Amino acid sequence: MSASLKNKRRRQLAALATAWCALAATGATYAQTAAVLPAPVAGIPTAPTANVTINLIRLMVEQKLLPAEAAAKLIAQAEAEAAQASAALAAAAAAKPAPAAAGEVAASAPAAPGTVRVSYIPPHVRRQMVEEVRQEVMSQAVNERWADPQALPEWATRWKFNGDIRLRYEAVSFPSGNDTSGNFFNFTAINNGKGQQVNDDATDDEPLPFLNVNQDRERPRLRARFGADVNLEEGFTTGLRLATGDSNSPISQNQTLGGGTGNFSKYDVWIDRAYLRHEATVADTLLTSSLGRVNNPFFGTSMIWANDLGFDAAMVQARHRASDSFTHFGTAGLFPVFNTAFDFSSNDRQKTASYDKWLYAVQAGTEWKINKDFEAKLGLAYYHFQNIEGKVSSPTNGNALDAGDTDASRTLFAQKGNTMQPIRNLNAPDGTTKQFQYYGLATPFREVALTGRLDYNHFDPIQISLIGEVVKNIALDKGEAASNAFNNLNTSNQLAGGDLGFYTAVQVGHAALAQRWDWNVSLGYRYVQTDAVVDGFADSDFGGGGTNVKGFTLGGNLALSSRVWIGARLMSADQVDGPTYKNDTLQFDINGRF
Repeated sequence: MSASLKNKRRRQLAALATAWCALAATGATYAQTAAVLPAPVAGIPTAPTANVTINLIRLMVEQKLLPAEAAAKLIAQAEAEAAQASAALAAAAAAKPAPAAAGEVAASAPAAPGTVRVSYIPPHVRRQMVEEVRQEVMSQAVNERWADPQALPEWATRWKFNGDIRLRYEAVSFPSGNDTSGNFFNFTAINNGKGQQVNDDATDDEPLPFLNVNQDRERPRLRARFGADVNLEEGFTTGLRLATGDSNSPISQNQTLGGGTGNFSKYDVWIDRAYLRHEATVADTLLTSSLGRVNNPFFGTSMIWANDLGFDAAMVQARHRASDSFTHFGTAGLFPVFNTAFDFSSNDRQKTASYDKWLYAVQAGTEWKINKDFEAKLGLAYYHFQNIEGKVSSPTNGNALDAGDTDASRTLFAQKGNTMQPIRNLNAPDGTTKQFQYYGLATPFREVALTGRLDYNHFDPIQISLIGEVVKNIALDKGEAASNAFNNLNTSNQLAGGDLGFYTAVQVGHAALAQRWDWNVSLGYRYVQTDAVVDGFADSDFGGGGTNVKGFTLGGNLALSSRVWIGARLMSADQVDGPTYKNDTLQFDINGRF
């Protein structure tokens, strides 16, 4: 039954009860009280009885406020009580009545069959009874939120829906001169298949997948997200969000229109966020604990973490206002990156030990209100990846049907830029047997990142912001990585890469696009060496995504309403080290949020 129908029936019953009490308090007979009953519902017996209680029960059944089974028990009880009352009345009528006292109502004639009389009740008592019934009904109406037909039920007030949609035109061009000799491998495709065939003498050689570095592309794209946050009370909340996407890629929810099989085929929807959260204030510090799949909890830029990236997390965040000028914040968490398949290796009776990958991360920072014009924010983070690098296996024949004991250490999602190493220790080929190789990261990753932002608000609501970030992978040993590296090597077999990245940008305009004609523009520059960060989690747009890129980003946004805005970005990227690679990307967006 819908909430609106329940409310209507509750109001009908309340009106019925109030009217019946008012009539009964005046000494009304059954014939009079029956007149307030609404028209019978089709299919329900309509013959009235001499018992007002039974008629009220019948009405509650008609209005579906009382189950038929429960009503039958109540009617049986009412009939028994009515029989007892009739017997008492018959005995009283047989006796000679005493003369009527003043203020009492004397029976002037025998009661007609089916008539029930009510003793006289003083007017002020009648009014008090009616008022008490009215107050009780109105109190219930307020508590259960059915007195106001426009009011939502209590559970609905705890839900908060949110969502957005973005339509994008994207043009990617590759200036002439890019290296097309086969240095840009698609490691994601290799590692998600049966691997790279490495025995050149075997028959039916299988070609390698490569990234596109020389053919311009245009594509219309869609991103749609819909979610809800639910207040579970006493500090607990939960949330869920669904999103589009070409694949289960961790860094993008874009769906290429006409992509995949084309022909107006339907698109996939993925679980993008799902979490349980608790907030509590302890000693003037707000503590937030989260479990599940959450938004990026770190203060930073897309150089390290792509804007659309979600984190599988068990984490706690703290926020403490130390004074009017300083607010400190911190985040610490454990984030599962990869969990070994339960039956790995599926084709072996003897299973392989787990090779789970984790991220341990902590960030601390402060927000400083310098004066009425200047505000600053600074954060220092440490990201420690466990088992993110590839691990060389025990000797294996490299058969496509047989798994190596370290195959779980291969990288299942990568963009481009990181140094890769082969992880299967293949037996010497016999010249005819096919052997397949997988690849994993050639270096561990332990990243230290410093991020800062300075806002100038003198021209409020126009804001001028300077943004800067620097990151260094302190775990990179170039000599050790080069000893087994498959890519990013120069002609001297040295590692042509590094562990440093930095980003800087200036943004001018409205900090938030809150109303029509709000605007902002930005100009940024980044320089990211090969192994400064894990390329699979970095920006998915600049330079085609990943690391080993440098260049400029120019962008701007304009609000068409409080919930709709347009934007444009031009990104020009070059390779930092290694073979020539250039990428120019132009994007036009129209966005709507709700």
